[in-house]
Amino acid sequence: MAHNIEQFADGSSAFVSAREHAWHRLGTVVPQEFTAAEAMQYAHLGGWNVRKSPLTTSVLSAEGVTTVEVPDQFATLRTNPKTGTPEALGVVGNGYRPIQNEEHADLLNTLVSESGAHFETAGSLKAGRQVFITMKVPNTLMVGGRDAVDLYLVALNSHDGSSAFRLLVSPVRVVCANTQAAAIQSAKSSYSIRHTSGAAGYVAEARNALGLTFKFAEAFQAKADAMISEQISRDEFDALIGAVWSSDAADSGSKRARTIQADRSRELRRLMWTADTNENIRGTRWAAYQSVTEYLDHTAPVSKSVGRSAADAARAERALTSSTVESVKVRAFDLLTV
Repeated sequence: MAHNIEQFADGSSAFVSAREHAWHRLGTVVPQEFTAAEAMQYAHLGGWNVRKSPLTTSVLSAEGVTTVEVPDQFATLRTNPKTGTPEALGVVGNGYRPIQNEEHADLLNTLVSESGAHFETAGSLKAGRQVFITMKVPNTLMVGGRDAVDLYLVALNSHDGSSAFRLLVSPVRVVCANTQAAAIQSAKSSYSIRHTSGAAGYVAEARNALGLTFKFAEAFQAKADAMISEQISRDEFDALIGAVWSSDAADSGSKRARTIQADRSRELRRLMWTADTNENIRGTRWAAYQSVTEYLDHTAPVSKSVGRSAADAARAERALTSSTVESVKVRAFDLLTV
């Protein structure tokens, strides 16, 4: 899996980060916090003018080629930020309304205008089809008084009709910047806006929904504190690996599948019992959960055909957008919760 961060013909990338980000080294790294306008500039997200165009198809007959309009179907187009030429991004229905990248950033600005949060990363994936912007919430959680976890507000948008505009709260462990995906049923940590009437009218509703951020943080920390106070044995950790990847274990007939499972178990044991990132929490259920998330975000295999920096970026993108990775993290969290 190569990363899908958009790269242009001149070698630049559609990505900006405040300071050097732990995920990868593509794009522009600025030494300070940046504004919504700077996110548009540095990540090349501004001036796309995403719009709908009637979808047509060409029909070949004896009389020649006839252009036929496809009813109630539209192509989404953008203006390429480098070349200025129009590009097709996807196919949508009549009710779809594009949410511009500028609206995307402005919505985040409005949501957190009084919280002290600041922009952390912004970028484009899959040749403009998806866009992400993250902001760091100023509060840091201290799990068990010894393991720091930051909170990020992540906004994900699609310009190809593949998904709603989504806002989510992501806890990120400071020591290795691994993106958590904890299942906290008592608190809401995500909110979606459909592309039918745009983002502007949803600011108050989204703010109310994400006002539960701190409730989420409190619930997360309470469960994490309980996990860090409980020890886990080597046998119990091995059993956890089997339970988390139970579907893979059921399909272990081939030599390749057995090799993958053995390599994964070996790496997870290394992260759990010898890695520096777990030094302060070694042997706890919280360390077991962090070993799973660190494996998925930092060492799980990607395509062998890419270099190290591309592999790091691919894992970062996978951590942010993959429902499969999220489900594995949620399963691990649920199994380790006490």
